[in-house]
Amino acid sequence: MARIVVERTHTLGRQAAREKAEQLAAKLVKDYGVRCEWQGDVLAVRRSGADGRIEVGEDRVRVLLNLGLLLSAMGSSVQAQIEHALDKALQA
Repeated sequence: MARIVVERTHTLGRQAAREKAEQLAAKLVKDYGVRCEWQGDVLAVRRSGADGRIEVGEDRVRVLLNLGLLLSAMGSSVQAQIEHALDKALQA
C-alpha cells in the first residue's frame, strides 16, 4: 500500500480554499468515480482501491491518500497529478 501526502500553504482563507477543494472534488468525481463527503473542514474521498482526505485550513491544504495494492504501482504519477491540481486550484 502506498501513502501520499501533499501539503500546500495558501492565502485564500478557509472558505475560499474550501470552495477550491469542492471544485477539485467535482473533477475527481467526474474523472475517477470517487465519492466525496464533507466532515467539517475535511473532505473524505473514497473509491475502489483508494481512500483519503483533503484537510482545508485557514492557510494550508493537506491531501492524504492511501492507495491499495493495484494503484500503488502508479503512486508517483498519482502524487504528481495531485500536486499539479492542488497548485493550480490554490492560485489566487
